[in-house]
Amino acid sequence: MKSPRIITVKVVPRAAQNRLEAQPDGTFLARVTAPPVEGEANRAVIRLLAEHFGVAPSRIELLSGTKGRIKRFRLAPPAD
Repeated sequence: MKSPRIITVKVVPRAAQNRLEAQPDGTFLARVTAPPVEGEANRAVIRLLAEHFGVAPSRIELLSGTKGRIKRFRLAPPAD
């Protein structure tokens, strides 16, 4: 079984389109159309990460940065 992966994501809310970009330092830049209100942007980032990594959104946990632009997520490996 693979171990969980921790990734760092910088979030840009209210972007023109949803897009996830890998950065040279191993982090990600997530541009989401959702505003940073009531967790909408966080949920949009989780959907982007789930699609990118091919896992269910429920397998992604926000570890830190709930209200900030820099966030850390734990990605659980896909269930067998």
